[in-house]
Amino acid sequence: MTKTEIRKIYRQKRESLSAEEIGTLSLLIFENFSRFFQLEKGQNIHCFLTATGKNEVQTQLFIEYFQKCQCHIFVPKVVDGKMDSIELLPETRLVPNQWGIPEPESNMANEAVRFDYVIVPLLYADHLGNRVGYGKGFYDRFFAEINPEVKKIGLNFFPPNEKIDDVWENDIPLDYLVTPTDVLSFTGKPSKFTK
Repeated sequence: MTKTEIRKIYRQKRESLSAEEIGTLSLLIFENFSRFFQLEKGQNIHCFLTATGKNEVQTQLFIEYFQKCQCHIFVPKVVDGKMDSIELLPETRLVPNQWGIPEPESNMANEAVRFDYVIVPLLYADHLGNRVGYGKGFYDRFFAEINPEVKKIGLNFFPPNEKIDDVWENDIPLDYLVTPTDVLSFTGKPSKFTK
């Protein structure tokens, strides 16, 4: 299937989920993440913030967990067509952007940060870690600019069932996919199945 076809199918699947289902599935994804990944104080984590009205995985539990672990948290902000990473501090004021995604009001990008983890939004990821996002390419460009050893982790309500036929050279795959039932590794390391 093409990315366009997959994007349409998985948008519809997400739209069919109730608020209660999204909450329950998001909690299961968070529990799988927190069991599999051992965070350490001072690590740098870039994490997307849940967009309003897109039925995305809820990341507030992740943010609270990262704070509890005393990690440095960074969140995306699109400036002049490019995605920057801004540190999320207790005093950071968030405002919705044109797509309904909360972003820091500040434009103070942290370009020299070496990230330990990047938590990625997506509509779908296949069995090789190739992802289908919203089609703007922000994360592929972001991945190309940051430290290559970062662990790229996608969160999704759905397991990989479809093959993506139109993967391009500049598409950067995930290292892991966390679903409500599994943590899948695409790094050659064994996956951990939690159920």
